[in-house]
This record gives sequence, structure tokens and C-alpha cells, in this order.
Amino acid sequence: MPNELASRLEPIVAEAVTAAGFDLDALDVQQAGRRKLVKVVVDSDDGVGLDEVAEVSRVLSEELDQHEHLIAGAYTLEVTSPGVDRPLTTQRHWRRAKFRQVRVTPTEGAEFTGRVGRADETAVRLLVAGTIRDVRYADVAKAVLEVEFKQPPAGELKLLEDDAGEATAGDNDNSEGAAAAAPEEEPR
Repeated sequence: MPNELASRLEPIVAEAVTAAGFDLDALDVQQAGRRKLVKVVVDSDDGVGLDEVAEVSRVLSEELDQHEHLIAGAYTLEVTSPGVDRPLTTQRHWRRAKFRQVRVTPTEGAEFTGRVGRADETAVRLLVAGTIRDVRYADVAKAVLEVEFKQPPAGELKLLEDDAGEATAGDNDNSEGAAAAAPEEEPR
């Protein structure tokens, strides 16, 4: 949060947004004439609809009114969901973009387009020109969603689903918290 007021409001806003069942994606506070403009961007794994934005706005307005001493004056609250032009900057963004087409500008090399597979702590699997490759978040200068006007090709989705299935099977190590694999039935 670039300014001091946003930094003071961030824990209050984050707690209210989380209690409403969403994630705080961004918070910005700007001076707009005599008023302050408090911009809040919320997101969730299932997306955010207009009714949900209205509900979060109501909850946040009540919460900010209780902390009006921090804002010290009139304010306008603007609650939105992230747009398609939001850069993918966290694992959560990549996870929520699963099976979507993205344009990636790497820190080194040429820009490319790929379809998002699974996203782990440090990297994402992308289907690029028919080949699945790991791309470390640290190697991405910028990544944004590409708008698609038709369904993704079924073959691409199947490759990514199969890849995710292989990773899940490979992660099953019977350690604490991992379910034991069911024994295979004998063929009859």
C-alpha cells in the first residue's frame, strides 16, 4: 500500500473482506478534492458477482464508519472485482486462472502465450505450443489473461488435466495427512 492511510486501513479492510468470504486483492486511498477515495478490489476462487460486491461494499462501509477517525473526513468507497487486465502476480492469481490463456512476458527472452495448468508455491505449469513447461514466478516480468471468445480446445484441457493428475499421484507419499492409496482390484 503506497500511502500511510492505506497502510493503516489495510488490516481493518482485510479482516472485513475475509469475514465476508473474499480475499483482499488491492487497497488504494487517494485524495479526490475534499474527499478521500477508498478503492477496494476483492476476489475469490469462485469469482465475485455484482450482488457479492454490493454486500462487501455494505459491510466495508459499516466497518469504515466505525473507524472514521482514521480517515479524518468524508470518503467515497469503491468496491470492485479484478478486471481481466489485472496482472497475475501471486500463486492465488495463477491458481484462479487455471485453464485460461495467458500472455507472459519473461524477465529474459521473448513474450509467449500459454494455457495455465497447476500452480504451486514457486512455479506454474503452462501448455505452450503443445508442450507443457514449468515457469517460475520469479522469471515472469508480467503476465495477463488473454480474452477468449470460444471454449478452449478439449485436447489442451485434457493435457493439463492429465498433467495435474500425474502430479497428484506422484505427491501421494503416505505421509501424515496424505490418504493411503486404495489397493487395486484383481482383474476377473
